[in-house]
Amino acid sequence: MKLIVQIPCFNEEATLPATFNDIPKQIDGVDVVEILIIDDGSTDKTIEVAKALGVHHIVINKNNRGLARTFRTGLNECLKLGADIIVNTDGDNQYAGWDIPKLIQPILVGKADVVVGDRNTAKVAHFSPFKKFLQRLGSYVVKTLSGVQVPDAVSGFRAYSRDAALQLNIVSPFSYTIEALIQAGKKHMAVTSVPVETNAKTRESRLFSSIPKFIERQLTTIVRMYAMYQPLKVFFFIGLTLSILGAIPILRFLYFYFTGDGDGHIQSLILGGVFIILGFISFLIALLADLINFNRQLIEQTLEKVRRMELHQLELEKNASDKK
Repeated sequence: MKLIVQIPCFNEEATLPATFNDIPKQIDGVDVVEILIIDDGSTDKTIEVAKALGVHHIVINKNNRGLARTFRTGLNECLKLGADIIVNTDGDNQYAGWDIPKLIQPILVGKADVVVGDRNTAKVAHFSPFKKFLQRLGSYVVKTLSGVQVPDAVSGFRAYSRDAALQLNIVSPFSYTIEALIQAGKKHMAVTSVPVETNAKTRESRLFSSIPKFIERQLTTIVRMYAMYQPLKVFFFIGLTLSILGAIPILRFLYFYFTGDGDGHIQSLILGGVFIILGFISFLIALLADLINFNRQLIEQTLEKVRRMELHQLELEKNASDKK
């Protein structure tokens, strides 16, 4: 059983040592524990620090690609390295690395595919009231849309089984946390959470540098992911809303028409007709989007099979090289 802890980093030379030292190097039920650093175009000495610490694997992005893309890069690299379990944590030492054995336990006993570390943000002193509110709101929205019962949906401290990692296809350029949970829910993965500790604040959050922008990006991710996995519901609701809006002025026109006063209300008929047409178009889009959704599922199944074949081939080549 091989565990790889991946740490996306961007200018984390000051905090990386503490993050590295908090990670247990031996865990019951795990044969090998390795650490992978994904450097996201750092301009400081993050890479030099990682090498000095003895990090097992270092992946370098030539420029800053963002957290979601860096997470995806790390996930793919962990799979290539033969990880059976992948833990993601942050380079700013926000999460308590010593909770990793607790985090991976549901996967080790076969009860979960994805485990999210619940920070119990209501009790975290350095979280502002507004940040706590956003966390609760985001978790509620994700739970409603995905059906996944996780109290801390935006926590980046997570564990993934190998099968779960193979099925994830992160497409968002910003936040992978929400997207990964919505995908997990729609793909019927077993998702759970465990309470974890957090360390004292080491720096300001880079995700919250602009709260309006953060909210915009998170909402965009949620809408995009839900529309991707439930297009029929999304566009049917839009079509139904437009149709109802169109029916109201048409009924108004008919009322006045049959009471003998319809001459001055032709605008209601035109307006209602426009909304009805838009509603009909939305219904057609719903059907087309639903067909595209089935095609996307086939593509994802094909992609997963290709990944498994590539990883199997890499394993065969490695075994052949070791025998030599």
